[in-house]
Amino acid sequence: MDSRYIPEEHEAAIYAKWEAVDAFNPDAKIYEKNRSNKPFCIIMPPPNANDPLHVGHAVGIAIEDTLARFSRMRGMDTLLFPGTDHAGIETQFVFEKKLQKNKQSRFNFDRPTLYKMIWDYVQENSEMANSQTKVLGASADWSRFRFMLDDSVVKIAKETFRKMHEDKLIYRDIQLVNYCTKCGTSYSELEVINKDQITKLYYVRYRKVANPDEFVVVATTRPEPIFADTHLAVHPNDPKNKNLVGTKVLNPLTDQPMPIIADEFVDPEFGTGVVKLTPAHDRDDFAVATKHNLPIVEAIDRSGKLTAVAGKYAGLSVMVAREQIVADLKEKGLIEKIDESYKNVIKTCYRCGRIIEPLPLTQFFMAVNKPGNSLTKKTLAALDSGETVVYGAGREKILRHWLENLRDWNISRQIAWGIQIPVWYQVDGHESEITASFLDDKKEYKSGVLAELLKSHPLEEITAGLQELSADLSVPYSIGEKPAGNDHQYLPETDTFDTWFSSGQWPISTLKSTEPTDFERFYPTTLMETGYDILPFWVMRMMLMGIYLTGKSPFKEVYLHGLIRDAQGRKMSKSKGNTTNPLDMVAKYGTDAVRMALVIRSTAGQDKSVGDPDFKAMRNLTNKIWNATRFVLLQEGEEETGSKDKEAQEKMALIITEITGNLDTRNIGLAADSLYNHFWHWYCDDCIEQVKSGQLSRKNAQEILKTFLKLLHPFMPFVTEACWNNLKDSSDSLLIAESWPTV
Repeated sequence: MDSRYIPEEHEAAIYAKWEAVDAFNPDAKIYEKNRSNKPFCIIMPPPNANDPLHVGHAVGIAIEDTLARFSRMRGMDTLLFPGTDHAGIETQFVFEKKLQKNKQSRFNFDRPTLYKMIWDYVQENSEMANSQTKVLGASADWSRFRFMLDDSVVKIAKETFRKMHEDKLIYRDIQLVNYCTKCGTSYSELEVINKDQITKLYYVRYRKVANPDEFVVVATTRPEPIFADTHLAVHPNDPKNKNLVGTKVLNPLTDQPMPIIADEFVDPEFGTGVVKLTPAHDRDDFAVATKHNLPIVEAIDRSGKLTAVAGKYAGLSVMVAREQIVADLKEKGLIEKIDESYKNVIKTCYRCGRIIEPLPLTQFFMAVNKPGNSLTKKTLAALDSGETVVYGAGREKILRHWLENLRDWNISRQIAWGIQIPVWYQVDGHESEITASFLDDKKEYKSGVLAELLKSHPLEEITAGLQELSADLSVPYSIGEKPAGNDHQYLPETDTFDTWFSSGQWPISTLKSTEPTDFERFYPTTLMETGYDILPFWVMRMMLMGIYLTGKSPFKEVYLHGLIRDAQGRKMSKSKGNTTNPLDMVAKYGTDAVRMALVIRSTAGQDKSVGDPDFKAMRNLTNKIWNATRFVLLQEGEEETGSKDKEAQEKMALIITEITGNLDTRNIGLAADSLYNHFWHWYCDDCIEQVKSGQLSRKNAQEILKTFLKLLHPFMPFVTEACWNNLKDSSDSLLIAESWPTV
């Protein structure tokens, strides 16, 4: 046995040895004799296919693999299922930046061409995440690997859409959605980030029609869409302003009369108690307009610029228009005052940080709380009954809050990279109700109402170069891979599913896509491990969709790890220069040290600080394990019973019970910490000294060491396997020995 343990000389070779005997596959020949009927399954959260792993992925992999190895060693039918995500808007966003460097944009390409270009780009980088996951020691069954855009996964996602549409849980409607003008797509409520800010509150004067010398003052943070407003509103019980109901004022930008209505949504304490209604760009205003049948005028388009109805302001960006409009209102004497320190909350895009524009778009929505078939209530019931248990420092309460307040989910995304919504719109008879953009045969960009486009371009040409399509609610449509029949002409929906729509089915689409299917064997899965930061994004949606599709929650347990912070407790970010690349740490300290440093003393749902000293400390533990094995192997002489043998055996039995109990109850960080202390301070400090003094026999010292190697293996698989292979009477592998110690 070498005098020093050098990780890079062992890790790749050991992993290759495991793969050579198919040790990660629960159906491998090595398990035929002792195959258990007790399933244990973790579907690994799929990282982005074209991105390198970060420290958050590393801690997740360490925890998932620890539990998988623990279960496999106990003889359970264990599956750690790997895959990668296409990452929808994030991948397209990165690819578009690449196009920009070549002075191109997505609008230079028809949809199939753009999709193929992104596909090739992703495939070039797709092995990155997989190879790094292997470096971190994940005992995942790579023969079952799935990509979110595999045909089998896509087929299941589209079938779910069809089924939910038939069950009236998916509908098409025009609603106000969260739109990012930079990313060029809408988002659900979960993809926007609310940020507190100090902004200006403008007090604008509206002349009374009955007496133009008198004003009604309205406070607003957004004066730029005033020209599109048609009504003001007050609370019906507001003593200061209820006398205004039924009167009219003049729009300060257009001089058009604006009736004043009453509605209880108005907060009498905000500003002057009178608000302007901007139905096309405010969710509350949109609801009021729908309730009172008010006109909805779009003031801002999808590029973030003012529309033609803005007159001289048309084409200006929101902020530029705001400055000019305020200046013009001041010149007219229609600004009463400006509060420079108003505290406000704005919605921003989680991807690029741009302020979200609420825009009216026709989209597909999932009804999450439909009377008689409420997905949220069914999911809450799964939590109430304990069908799914959440480990994560109060995170279940947060999950319940989201479920109790969840709005219908907008699942349409205006991007090419993803699963295209399988919808076909009838063209003939509805040419004036469809708008489209496309590249013609000369690769020139065209857009407009279909009826006009068809005058100079055949439908086949439009279809071939189609980029985006928008159809009024009145346009009939069919669902399927192809149009419903040959009686009509059709154009396809160009929107794709929200990434979370397909990943929300991940536990089902992975297990159902294998041959033979793993679904009956492993669903519901045992545990879902992921970061608490995507609890509402992903975990909640998997529960909603899993319960809808199967009647069962997709996992029995949810383990939520916290964020990994730097040694000073700060959140890691590139701008701060304090990020930790787990692969750099592996190269420096070895995989086992990195895994143990990330896991030890961690608590579900709580953040954890990790720095260079932590990795060094766990590298020292790696060396300690190696040196303890060398010491035992170097001992010679007659085997004798030592006076401390029985005491040591009893102590070891208590340690086995403690570590097993902690892992069973998912106290993983505590299990790692206890193992560290018992091995370092009891075995290495006390037991080895007792061997030297003859109080503990060499045979017992070796048996106790073997037990420690088994207990440590789920956390530190490489050094324990290397030491196990050096013990003279050892056989097989720790991974497949089904030899978790028992009392």
